Amino acid sequence: MAKVCEICGKGVVYGHQISHSNIHTKRKWLPNLQRVRAVVNGTSKRITVCTTCLKSGKVQRA
Repeated sequence: MAKVCEICGKGVVYGHQISHSNIHTKRKWLPNLQRVRAVVNGTSKRITVCTTCLKSGKVQRA
């Protein structure tokens, strides 16, 4: 499963974790994705959606 929202396209973001001594180590931020049953083109389908899209009403749940 790709960690990408099927509605808005939000995905994984990469960057650095910076310690108190300014040491940079690689890290990544994952989106909060949920598998929900939603209405797509008039039929019920299971899709992966971020919680921001769910809260904003961009997805009509089945």
